[in-house]
Amino acid sequence: MTRKKENNPVPLDDQLCYAIYSAGIAIQRAYKPLLDELGLTYPQYLVLNVLWREDEQTVGGIAEQLALESSTLTPLLKRLEAAGLVRRTRNPENERQVVVALTDQGRALRSRAGCLGDALLAASGQSAARLGELNREVRALRDAIYTHIGGNSPA
Repeated sequence: MTRKKENNPVPLDDQLCYAIYSAGIAIQRAYKPLLDELGLTYPQYLVLNVLWREDEQTVGGIAEQLALESSTLTPLLKRLEAAGLVRRTRNPENERQVVVALTDQGRALRSRAGCLGDALLAASGQSAARLGELNREVRALRDAIYTHIGGNSPA
């Protein structure tokens, strides 16, 4: 009788997907004290970051850049609006679209949020050059995967 070879799972620490996932969690934990001071969650920070680069975008455009569904983004945008950081209005040229724009308070928060990169440098013990190189490598991996699965990579 031949024994069937067991297909044991690869240990998590040997899986790239887990390393990237858990590194993301570690980064969010490093950012958390700073985000708490700003009154933001990490996903809210990401949305604001998109708007700080280019204000007045559609919900769909923001969702695409963050690789999220619009329906996932809507409750988050409602909380940012309730906090006075963004305003949502219907696009007069296309009533089905909602345009999100920063308020003065949302724009002012940008200068206070600039310290997150410094927090990552300090927490990682890496140089800015090394983190930049790692960022390029991970983005290239992400883009290759999206190309393979037929999806659009976030901008």
